[in-house]
Amino acid sequence: MNKIEHSWYKPVSLITLLLLPLSILFWLISSSRKYLYKLGFLKQFKSKTPIIVVGNISVGGNGKTPFVLWLFNYLTQQGLSVGIISRGYGGHANNYPLLVTDQVSTNEAGDEPVLLYHRLKCPIAVGPNRQHSIELLERTYAPDVIISDDGMQHYKMARSIECCIVDSERKFGNGFLMPAGPLRETTKRLNSVDLVIENGGQSSSHYTLQTSPLRRVSGTKPVNSLITSAHAISAIGNPQRFENSLEAQGIRLLSTHHFRDHYAYTANDFSGFGDDNVVMTEKDAVKCGSFAKPNWYYLPVDAEPSDVVINTLNSLLKEKGILNGL
Repeated sequence: MNKIEHSWYKPVSLITLLLLPLSILFWLISSSRKYLYKLGFLKQFKSKTPIIVVGNISVGGNGKTPFVLWLFNYLTQQGLSVGIISRGYGGHANNYPLLVTDQVSTNEAGDEPVLLYHRLKCPIAVGPNRQHSIELLERTYAPDVIISDDGMQHYKMARSIECCIVDSERKFGNGFLMPAGPLRETTKRLNSVDLVIENGGQSSSHYTLQTSPLRRVSGTKPVNSLITSAHAISAIGNPQRFENSLEAQGIRLLSTHHFRDHYAYTANDFSGFGDDNVVMTEKDAVKCGSFAKPNWYYLPVDAEPSDVVINTLNSLLKEKGILNGL
């Protein structure tokens, strides 16, 4: 995190006050755009396929990816064919929309779409124009439903269901809009969301993160030997949660290293660790496979939603006609 991002999760400081005028400008522009879509002055794209948005109102990692993984599997278990679209943040491909395959790299598609594809082997389209990505999935796969990984603020795209993920630890920081705070929209936006889900916490509508045994970054094979110490590497929104998970498994952290979210690693970033063990997140691992040493590992995590989340989602799917006749 840079100094501005650090200030988002601290008491109001001089940095916060200096940035407030820009936050007011941000609010004016974003609110005006939102209401232009609401009033019909700006035209929405409405796909023939139901869209479920999984997003948030704050920047930085809130835990969308584990919930998208769970949601895909849940919808598939209901007998639905499912596709996923993503902006593909951090990727730079020659042509968009891009279908993710085994040959597509994180440099082209971004880390999260590649992670999702490696886990799910499902149709995933990446690109800055979500309409084009949706149309590509519809032409190629004709899915019953499409999950939009992020896109809550992309009001051009009509959606059937909105799921907003909230980090129970960091919440909404200092409560200000960008750049004085971490919010893309005010917390009033939560009143219009179909399902607000806390990542952790005590809310009835939440999910917990369940860890699986460590896997090797090179080859993704499960690790049979006991790892007792390692350097912890992460480029995610809330690295403390990841590090706590490692320590809960009895791993002594030799050091911790935080990179900005979606950071593009190179082998030089690991030159100081010698032959020591290195443990990273799954999102980091998809970017390091080509130069990983045999004793570099990642920690897979899966979302386990509460009954309230599952029951509410099921009701929404029926209410929106997505599960009709199934």
